[in-house]
Amino acid sequence: MRTDQAHALTTSARRWGLLAVLAVLAGCARDPCRAPASPPLVAADSVLLDPGSDAFRKRPPDTFYVTLATTRGPVVLQVIRAWAPLGAYRFYNLVRNGFYDSSRFYRVLPGFVAQFGTSGRPEVDLVWADQKLPDDPRKASNAAGTVTFAMAKPGTRTTQVFINYQDNASLDSAGFAPFGRVVSGQDNLRRLYGGYGETAPAGKGPRWDCTIRRGNAYLEKRYPRLDYIRTAHISAPR
Repeated sequence: MRTDQAHALTTSARRWGLLAVLAVLAGCARDPCRAPASPPLVAADSVLLDPGSDAFRKRPPDTFYVTLATTRGPVVLQVIRAWAPLGAYRFYNLVRNGFYDSSRFYRVLPGFVAQFGTSGRPEVDLVWADQKLPDDPRKASNAAGTVTFAMAKPGTRTTQVFINYQDNASLDSAGFAPFGRVVSGQDNLRRLYGGYGETAPAGKGPRWDCTIRRGNAYLEKRYPRLDYIRTAHISAPR
């Protein structure tokens, strides 16, 4: 794995902040986030606007399974709470409440990671962007197929998740703590569209500020080939 790819996981939030500043300075210039208006939230999504509610406080089992019904086929994850208790707790409750339904794989770098973690609904993503999750001590390595919360620096995990395409042991020393692993659907993951490359400004992929401000309306207009999670749900043990 290239060093610059590993470094990107710890520096991307700083770039996103810069992009937001540049967008403001652009003033009346052409809006780089231009996209159709996002549809209004449905009633079932209202729970996602209150991260502090009891809906996000259910204790997960020691081990549980999550099925991602993706546009490339199902992917099943096994989450092991002992690996990263706080990460498992956050992921369990986000899945239970439908946060990842329609979430795009907006950063797919073959040979490195596939990343998702926005809900695609701007009202929701703006709320969760400030819900920082304390770090878990890393107990498992970022081996191929493991599932890990992304972060910019210690103490900045929120909802962003990546799946390691290969053994990315260089991420271990930076504190990235896997909380689960893929147990089926590896071939479907490898088929995710990765032609857009790294996110802007390092690559031609989506801008983070636009993704948060405009949601899936922006991603569908500008990056129509992105694969996504149709639904994510807690599934029966395998």
